[in-house]
Amino acid sequence: MRHATAATETMENNSFTVTDLYKICTHCERLSKKDLGVSIPRPLGNGPSRFIPEKEYLESFLRTQHYLLQMDGPLSLHYRHYIGIMAAARHQCSYLVNLHVNDFLQVGGDPKWLNGLDGAPQKLQALGELNKILAHRPWLLTKAHIEHLLKAEEHSWSLAELIHAVVLLTHYHSLASFTFGCGITPEIHSDGGHTFRPVSLSQYCVCDIANGNGHGNDLEERRGSHQVSGEVEVLIERMKQLQECRDEEEASQEEMATRFEREKTESMLVATAEDEECVQSRDVSRHFEDPSYGYKDFSRRGEHVPTFRVQDYSWEDHGYSLVNRLYPDVGQLLDEKFQMAYNLTYNTMAMHKDVDTSMLRRAIWNYIHCMFGIRYDDYDYGEINQLLDRSFKVYIKTMVCSPEKTTKRMYESFWRQFQHSEKVHVNLLLMEARMQAELLYALRAITCYMT
Repeated sequence: MRHATAATETMENNSFTVTDLYKICTHCERLSKKDLGVSIPRPLGNGPSRFIPEKEYLESFLRTQHYLLQMDGPLSLHYRHYIGIMAAARHQCSYLVNLHVNDFLQVGGDPKWLNGLDGAPQKLQALGELNKILAHRPWLLTKAHIEHLLKAEEHSWSLAELIHAVVLLTHYHSLASFTFGCGITPEIHSDGGHTFRPVSLSQYCVCDIANGNGHGNDLEERRGSHQVSGEVEVLIERMKQLQECRDEEEASQEEMATRFEREKTESMLVATAEDEECVQSRDVSRHFEDPSYGYKDFSRRGEHVPTFRVQDYSWEDHGYSLVNRLYPDVGQLLDEKFQMAYNLTYNTMAMHKDVDTSMLRRAIWNYIHCMFGIRYDDYDYGEINQLLDRSFKVYIKTMVCSPEKTTKRMYESFWRQFQHSEKVHVNLLLMEARMQAELLYALRAITCYMT
């Protein structure tokens, strides 16, 4: 009772702080272990991210999270949260799934729906195929998929509802990428958020090391720092040289097309962690069907997918107006979000100031779209190999295509001299570029259906 009295006195005091709460929890833990024989789990990480120190990360993430989640539309609140659960579950993102399970229940959602997708209404079950294709192979989406949803008799979707659903699905697919790319730590009560293992001497368990989340030895870190000591300067010099080449000579349209096809083909050869087994959590996998369905490269086994030319269907000229017409004001919200992420810069690169980073940002954005088969006729794809090294490409492809397989080792292997805030900016670019790529395929299919 002595511990309980101390806790009560602290809580009654107006100066109650997080430190006081920690002390109370520590007292309770000791009491439980000693007097009750209860084993108390401990968090697997400190702060919201396993990759990024808490103070450098939290402000950026919370500001972005708040901006991304303020969308209204024709769907009811519980439908929105359930669609968020379906989308996040496709990438086994238990962090987002758990958040929206709680929100779903708070807005009056039927708990039976949470037993599995087969317990949800037929209307939502029918959305499962669209969710699957958009998350993993959006280039396969056709107007037939749209027609199936809009002409399903009593379980049909209206155009406005479908647009809302598409925005939610693409939003949460991309947000799952951001969550894994930043190494967001699950809450302590969730899977992956706690362990009963004792703390090791290095503060890491064997599972941390196996997942690439342990501390490397000092010698390896010193070697790594020496090897990358000039990477920023090399990158800045390459940007200057590429700008000079732009000013002197412009490649022909035929050469530009060839360079795009070459980059698209090379992007297929960039390895992700595809061959590693990812254990499916029942709590997550029950919210979607066909768990074996995942990302596949365009031309695997000789399959050919036509290039998506932005000049034929773009967000600015086509997608924006379609969304705004059927889902008022959201086209404007999305456009501002895309522009904010694309144009965001502090004109710095690591320790260097007053640097024009537009060329690098465009290369990152266009490389992501290139992986989805999307081509900009006015962009020279030869610049990508000059600006993005292989370790960076591996990180990009994994985070965008198979984000659940992103590791701390991948995160630390690229841009090793850059600040965490700059890597968060990269994650924002990846998230928004992925969302726009998915949206382009979905909105083009809807446009084809309407015409």
